[in-house]
Amino acid sequence: MKRFLIVIIIIFSAVAILNSFRNKYQTSILGRINPAAGATVAWAVSGRDSTTSNIVNGAFSLEAKQGMYRVVIDAVEPYKDAILENVSVKEGQTIDVGEIMLQK
Repeated sequence: MKRFLIVIIIIFSAVAILNSFRNKYQTSILGRINPAAGATVAWAVSGRDSTTSNIVNGAFSLEAKQGMYRVVIDAVEPYKDAILENVSVKEGQTIDVGEIMLQK
């Protein structure tokens, strides 16, 4: 019985410690691409931090830390890459950059 209690205490402690390292607030950058098949990947870059997301059915969602980001849409031929500068992300907020029209 003592071993069982010790194992339960160790497991509970491990879960509590791991949970403390997790982001408390979900922060993300959302957007849509038009035409939907015009791009495959979206990037967000802020200083040395970066995050990436595949574009699925014309939509993307990038998990990001608080900060100022440059969002880059990696377009496929014949479209040109799109860049959004100064996308401000605050902790706990979801930023929707709206629809991004890709140019040929």
